[in-house]
Amino acid sequence: MKTLETDRLILRKFSQDDFAAVHSYASDPDNVTYMFWGPNSEADTRTYLDTAIKLAEETPCRNYQYAVVIKETGELIGGCTISTMDKGLDTAEIGWLVRCKHWNQGYGYEMGKRMLEFGFDELNLHRIIARCDAENVGSYRLMEKLGMRREGLHFDIRPPHKKSDRTFSDGLSYAMLKFEWKVAKEIAYYNALPFEFTGFIDIPELTNGEIYLVCTAKKPANPEKNWAPCYYFAVCKGNEKIGDVNIRMGYGGGPKNDNLYYGGQIGYAIDEAYRGNNYAAEACKLLLHVIKSHKMTKVLITNNYTNTASRRVCEKLGARLVRLVRLPEWSDLYQGGQRFVNIFEWNV
Repeated sequence: MKTLETDRLILRKFSQDDFAAVHSYASDPDNVTYMFWGPNSEADTRTYLDTAIKLAEETPCRNYQYAVVIKETGELIGGCTISTMDKGLDTAEIGWLVRCKHWNQGYGYEMGKRMLEFGFDELNLHRIIARCDAENVGSYRLMEKLGMRREGLHFDIRPPHKKSDRTFSDGLSYAMLKFEWKVAKEIAYYNALPFEFTGFIDIPELTNGEIYLVCTAKKPANPEKNWAPCYYFAVCKGNEKIGDVNIRMGYGGGPKNDNLYYGGQIGYAIDEAYRGNNYAAEACKLLLHVIKSHKMTKVLITNNYTNTASRRVCEKLGARLVRLVRLPEWSDLYQGGQRFVNIFEWNV
């Protein structure tokens, strides 16, 4: 079983020398309130260590039991696990436990994130789940912080937790797919790209000799609606308006900082009578001065995966298809009936 690391932690195999540290939290009622087991007797902790050490020696390992140690001090502060759930080794469950005195210091997040990373990037898992008592607020908030998706609230599915007078407890289940893990990393990548916005710029003449853009509005960010600053343009030919194009500035946006990943920075629409003349692609090219003025190096364009015409616009721009992505339920596009969109990256 390989040793793992985070910025502050080392995740390693348990040894018999860990007995005192493990028993200090495994025998503490406050530490194991929501666990199926405990508080441990000394015999219970000995049995657990024997089992964890044995599991670590299996080949292939199917149940990784990690002791979690602070790098700087060498103190063992808890444990975390990732255990495969089927013979195909493509689904696993993760869990964690941090000693009380080390709560609220971000260690649980480091452990959980490293388990997800290990499971998806190294074990090549398809799906990872996590479960907890429905009253274990700290645990399910951590799952949400890790980007896991709540899949269900299950009534009377668990033994009662140790402060409950009920016969059963309710349970929560969370999950993440490898696909979602990759999307989360992509969102983090785009959100880290350079961007500068200190105000709207003056718009110069934007024309290619056949069509031209007229700025019709400059709308500032609206945090309440999770809107980014946006320029709106009419696409014109001669004396006629033949369509619209807009550019939203920046990356991220919204409570989960992923609005512009799913919605893209550029939107366009050409009136039906003028379609088939490359006007949408040419209008997008005319936005390059605005895009570069705000130090952006890449923009995303998203479209319904059934919208062949919009996909062709992206291809004419030389944009790269990043992936077909499932829309989150909060998305306006999802509320409007869409379930998937293409994500295109235009390197400007």
